Amino acid sequence: MAQLSKPLLDLIGFFERLPGIGPKTATRLGFYLLNAPTEFVNTFAKSMTEMKNRIKKCRVCFGVSENETCEICNDGKRNRLQICVVERAIDVVVIENMGGYGGVYHVLGGAINPLEHIGPDELNIGELVERIRKMAKDDQEQAEIIMATNPTMEGEATALYIKRRITEINPNIRVTRIGSGLPIGADLEFADQATLNRAMEGRRGI
Repeated sequence: MAQLSKPLLDLIGFFERLPGIGPKTATRLGFYLLNAPTEFVNTFAKSMTEMKNRIKKCRVCFGVSENETCEICNDGKRNRLQICVVERAIDVVVIENMGGYGGVYHVLGGAINPLEHIGPDELNIGELVERIRKMAKDDQEQAEIIMATNPTMEGEATALYIKRRITEINPNIRVTRIGSGLPIGADLEFADQATLNRAMEGRRGI
């Protein structure tokens, strides 16, 4: 069996750590970059470095942004009394590409998962509660918190936990859950726009 050089093996090993990349695909990507023009590889490496250096978390919603506050949170036309709660920043992109949603977001950074030792304190739940707490009482009762966590056991448990925390602030705050259209166990990231539209339009109280 041919022995690969250490730099190539190291690169393949990094590719294998990426989600959805198996050993064969990682090896293929490694050889692709090995045979690609040096200028392309240098630009590729530079783009990854710039991404890490320039992209940060929005201080309000925890989505991604080049600035302290993202474009959505800075947009005065968005409905700030409608907060869509998602697990990951990529879910914001998915819902925005769907079109039609005019509220703002809150990115949790994951879902409650005791098996992975992820509890409420490891997520941005406290920050969401504080956002709601800072609203005037009239605004609280006009607000809608849309739970768009993934329809998995962990996503459902997270939605119910947040519902309970919000009810402690004000039992009159409307908390809804994205509705039918998404099967149990699905990820928002892989949902088509029509399915996601139905789920958003069919949201229900929880």
